[in-house]
Amino acid sequence: MYDIIWHGRGGQGVVIAAQILAEAAYLQSFKGVTSAPTFGPERRGAPVTASTRISKEPIRTFSQIEMADTAIVMDESLFKVVDIMGRVKKGGTIIINTASPEQIGIKGCMKVATVNAAGIAFNHRLVAGGAPVVNTPLLGAFSKVTGLISLDNIEKVLKRKLAREIADANFSAVYDAFNATKIMDKE
Repeated sequence: MYDIIWHGRGGQGVVIAAQILAEAAYLQSFKGVTSAPTFGPERRGAPVTASTRISKEPIRTFSQIEMADTAIVMDESLFKVVDIMGRVKKGGTIIINTASPEQIGIKGCMKVATVNAAGIAFNHRLVAGGAPVVNTPLLGAFSKVTGLISLDNIEKVLKRKLAREIADANFSAVYDAFNATKIMDKE
């Protein structure tokens, strides 16, 4: 089983990203897929999480993910208010939306990947309420870093969920993020 935690802020599409990833995993022939939001008194801008589980076998566990194989961080400022590192397994992976990868000071035995998902979103005019839509570009980063889900299956899900023009713009951002993601091992 492969556990993913999405960290973002209310309004960034954390829940939708977790759902798209689960659907793409299903198309990738994973027999077990789940997607679950974590609800509380969230409001726009407040820290929010969602999770995705994928497995080659049917999943019989439906509890919240405590320790993830991969954490996807939509807003790097969350490191100041959320214990993201404490929820990633030793040897796990953190994917971070950041314009300044050299400023990421993560220490430990894990893989770190960075991508300027916000910049990519702006380039593709993926903006909602003046803020960049970073959830779909981060799907491209996840695909590159883990190799678990193909870009083709992400595209299929986007085309089923979104109007054609919007799906095309989102997939272009996914593709660009896939190519722009930088992976580094931290020891």
